[in-house]
Amino acid sequence: MVIKNKKVGTKGMFYVNNEDKILAEMVYTMTSPDKMIIEHTEVSEELKGQNVGFQLVKTAVEFARAHNIKILPLCPFANSVFKRKPEFADVLAK
Repeated sequence: MVIKNKKVGTKGMFYVNNEDKILAEMVYTMTSPDKMIIEHTEVSEELKGQNVGFQLVKTAVEFARAHNIKILPLCPFANSVFKRKPEFADVLAK
């Protein structure tokens, strides 16, 4: 599975697609060059149960580490991942 990142202006998303159809996405907004707000995560029925939502959050964490960005997970799913994964705390916005 390949997770891609698409950004237009301050809006962006990490996503998985199949040809022209988006199968999973995690939408974010960059409120400043060093702060990302995760707003929404959605996974299609065909990918449910394959840990794709977690992989989207993990990819965002890796992206944040590489670019010195802090993350504010307003999305309930992303927030639950951060609560279960203390190893992601280094990128969590305070």
